Amino acid sequence: MSTTTPSRTVIVADDHAVARTGTKSVLSEIAGVSIVAEVADGLSAIAAVKTHLPDLLVLDAAMPHAKGIEVFADARRWSPGTAIVLLTGFTSAGFLANWLDAEVDGILLKSCEPSEMRTCFETVLAGGRFIAEEVGDILERTTPADAFTNREREVLSLLAMGHQSVNIAARLNISSRTVEKHRASLMAKVGVNSIAQLIAYALREGLLDEHRQV
Repeated sequence: MSTTTPSRTVIVADDHAVARTGTKSVLSEIAGVSIVAEVADGLSAIAAVKTHLPDLLVLDAAMPHAKGIEVFADARRWSPGTAIVLLTGFTSAGFLANWLDAEVDGILLKSCEPSEMRTCFETVLAGGRFIAEEVGDILERTTPADAFTNREREVLSLLAMGHQSVNIAARLNISSRTVEKHRASLMAKVGVNSIAQLIAYALREGLLDEHRQV
């Protein structure tokens, strides 16, 4: 009596054709996997999930028409049984931490080896969670976003907008001296020596606007 491996359905969502091709190549090596849709924008990804209710969605973070995090939320709503793996080229600790907090099932960087990608897909399809080693390293060596107080975040945002201490003080109803203390605290926590370096860090780590991620 012959047996067959039940088909596990997968959707690949990425606006880069090369990334989709590489992902499909790895998936093709996993027994019982069937790619039911390949899409290049966020709205198409949401529609495909609603239509196919796949076992796995491999999701890019930044696509036209709907951001990855928006696709993630809709996929969870329309197909709660779908496992979701984020495949991204962005290495911001803040950005990656946000996806971890959202309880995505897997995170891979686009620089990963095919063997790691396959291990991730197999682990997630089996009901587990997989966070790439490099992602763990990034999060471990970077100042966590929650190290900043709410007031420090407010000061940081206004500094990034180009406001001087006196203007920040007026906006937040605090003294200029207090603003300077917050600036000093932020730079000490990050380990930089200038406001330009502080803002560059905040942008790189996704602390100001996560929608700029790629």
